[in-house]
Formats: sequence, structure tokens, C-alpha cells
Amino acid sequence: MSQFSSLSGFEILRIMCGAFLIPHAIGKITAREASFGFFRSAGFRPPAPYVYTALTFEIIAGILLLVGILPHPVALITGLYLLVATAAVAKVSRRWLWHIGGCEFPLFWALCCFLVWRFG
Repeated sequence: MSQFSSLSGFEILRIMCGAFLIPHAIGKITAREASFGFFRSAGFRPPAPYVYTALTFEIIAGILLLVGILPHPVALITGLYLLVATAAVAKVSRRWLWHIGGCEFPLFWALCCFLVWRFG
């Protein structure tokens, strides 16, 4: 535990940003049809290249943020990626609150990534 407590707040946030990408990548595999349906509804046609690109990006960026390789550029690119995700979720759901399918969640994580990029 002493190693964890020696990390700065922004290092912990970086690790969290990376860790939260991994379940979304896994979701694109385990809920494949739902992922394709969402990308189709958001206007990404054909959806397959976008789903697989997002899956690959989330795995690579997640790992890089978790282990701290190139954290600043990866955090910036991930923040931009999550802004696109925010717009896509807003287009499909037309809701704000994340617990009812809104765009609050990806926007929050985009802002966290921008904090890691700027201050981490």
C-alpha cells in the first residue's frame, strides 16, 4: 500500500482513466450486437470498422495509461476520443444523466483525461 500512497493524485487519475477504458473494450466484444447497433444509430456506417477501431484504441490507450507510457499525448488523444463518444451518445440517447444512458459519463472521463494531459 505504501507504493500506492506515494503516487500523486494525477498519477492515480491517469491509472483510473486507463482502467475505465478496459471494460468498455470488453463490452464491445461481449455485447457485439449492441455495440454495432449503437454505432449504426450514431451514424457510423458501416459500423464494423468503427467498432473495431474503438475496441483497439480502448485496449491500447487503456494499457498505455495504466502503465504510464506516453501519458500526456495518450491522455490528450483519449480525451478527444471521448468527446466524440460524448457527441455520439448525445445524438443517440438525447439524455444527460449517465444512469439513463446519457452523455454525462464519457464527458466526465474526457475531462479527467484532459486534466491528466495538462497537469499529470
